[in-house]
Amino acid sequence: MKNLNVGLIGGGFMGKAHSLAYSAMPMFFWPAPAIPVRHTIAEANDQLAAEAARRFGFENSTSDWRRIVEDPRIDVVDIATPNHLHAEIAIAAAQAGKHIICEKPLARTGEESKAMYDAVKDAGIVHMVAFNYRRTPAIALAKKYIEEGAIGRILNFRGTYLQDWSADPNSPLSWRFQKSIAGSGALGDIATHVIDIARYLVGEFNSVNSILSTWIPDRPIQSGGADALGNVRGGDDVPRGEVDVDDEVMTMVRFANGAVGSIEATRNGWGRNNFITFEIHGTEGSIVFNYERRDELQVCFAGDADDRRGFRTIYTGPAHPYGDGLWPIPALGVGYGETKIIEAHDFFQAIAEGTSVSPNFADGYQTALIDDAIVASAEKDAWVDVPRVAELAD
Repeated sequence: MKNLNVGLIGGGFMGKAHSLAYSAMPMFFWPAPAIPVRHTIAEANDQLAAEAARRFGFENSTSDWRRIVEDPRIDVVDIATPNHLHAEIAIAAAQAGKHIICEKPLARTGEESKAMYDAVKDAGIVHMVAFNYRRTPAIALAKKYIEEGAIGRILNFRGTYLQDWSADPNSPLSWRFQKSIAGSGALGDIATHVIDIARYLVGEFNSVNSILSTWIPDRPIQSGGADALGNVRGGDDVPRGEVDVDDEVMTMVRFANGAVGSIEATRNGWGRNNFITFEIHGTEGSIVFNYERRDELQVCFAGDADDRRGFRTIYTGPAHPYGDGLWPIPALGVGYGETKIIEAHDFFQAIAEGTSVSPNFADGYQTALIDDAIVASAEKDAWVDVPRVAELAD
């Protein structure tokens, strides 16, 4: 069992989630494929970096991410920064021969994503984009049922990701509302998760027909570097800055296999917290999932007797995907942290075995091409075809 030194770039919320996963992964999956060693963490300045190292259990800290990339002791580079830094860091890390895990979205545009994809492909390293929600055991169970043919040929997919943290016009102008940093708004921030789930469960997108909306044109300029999200409010006397990304996205989808679908994502849905849902109908049954009840998967099979046909609830546990490494009885409780622990396991297993892992930078690049097509569709008010990454072509 090999130790692999991790260099984490970014000490915010995602840095916390990744650090937790590195600490806990061997506790859940033993024997572990490799032991993640929290070696060095980078933050915006020396003080923040030192504080992050103490908090998240890293041996060293730095205010210059290049020191992580250039350090021969580092095996894995973990990119948990705002989106505009992903490409530069990933390309440098790939050229240095480091394995890479990068938070989603992979980059701000398809063009940036392609540069990252080309760099990791040329380097021959293991690469992963952190669409962790597909590693929720209930979603992996849905994938198992679909692959077994339990619901027959898929006819349609309906997915949502609804939140309310930015519904208040006085919530701050996070970097997530600035195109130069984020690339897009609700589209890149949260809709990409549903797009990834749709690709994972149904297949590739052929074309999209989309609407993008910005409901709040300006927000209070936040003080300090931390991403405050919706946890603070600006007063009437706080200077405001322009919002130049979308607050909401709605799109229809035509899939390559003939299925149809729709995806909706908003950060302005009062009363919705982390409402990731999908409903899939097939010729032989249906599957329904709600992340806010993430231990549950609802299924209905056409083969059931007429007098008992309807949705039943399956509570995920030891008999289901990842069950051996999690908790000993169904419905004991799976959280966001567990999805990150599973993600870390699969990533380090790929490194240890010299194999690929999914979703990787090819998947991240394909998702970026879908995002670009959604933006183009909204601008043209028309159906737009989605280009296909050659590696993922049928």
